[in-house]
Amino acid sequence: MDADSLVAVGFDAAAAVAAALGGLTDWGPNPARRGQYKLDLAADEAALTVLHAAGLGSLSEESGRHHPDRPLMAVVDPVDGSTNAHRGLPWYATSVCVLDGDGPVAAAVVNLASGARFWATRGGGAFGDAGPLRPSRATAVEEAIVALSGLPATPLGCWQTRTFGACALDLCAVAAGIVDAYFDATRPAAHGPWDYLGGLLVCREAGAPVVDAAGEDLVVATHQARRSPVAAATPELLGQLVPTVR
Repeated sequence: MDADSLVAVGFDAAAAVAAALGGLTDWGPNPARRGQYKLDLAADEAALTVLHAAGLGSLSEESGRHHPDRPLMAVVDPVDGSTNAHRGLPWYATSVCVLDGDGPVAAAVVNLASGARFWATRGGGAFGDAGPLRPSRATAVEEAIVALSGLPATPLGCWQTRTFGACALDLCAVAAGIVDAYFDATRPAAHGPWDYLGGLLVCREAGAPVVDAAGEDLVVATHQARRSPVAAATPELLGQLVPTVR
């Protein structure tokens, strides 16, 4: 399956999630697991049905690893921003990133509230519904609008901040030039690979660098891994933000 076909499968998975949520009357907390919602369970079943039927293995936030013998693995967050979804905040997404032996090969991120789509293929660029994605040219932190996860221990010195609550969409916002950077100040590191891998490929293919605040490899595929991604429109801006995180 080529990279463009993998993006299409990601979009199909997001469409299945949207349909499942549309038929769900109770989006509330799952009493069996803290931090999980009933919407997460319905979304997970819908997304995995599509991904597995396409011949992919998967690593899902909600249900772990499936079909580990398959050569292509979809790292999926069926609903990134579940709390936003539950509270009615229109910033939550399905994020799918397919890995092969060399790392991320295709990604699809869909805002389930608005329908806005972002996608990328390795070496093929990054796109949104309006065309190719381009980050801003911001190079100075004091002029930057920075999306945050968590609160930094020291002031960033940036122009403005925003806290949206969905890592995959926040990273895509950097790639699209909507914000100038994304800064994960959560301690200890709290984001699993399903949160950021889709947005990571979109950012990198758009030309926006992304690193882990602690210098760890971001391309991991275990359910236990946690990272602190930091993304910026330019290497100059990233270089100013990362020391603050560390």
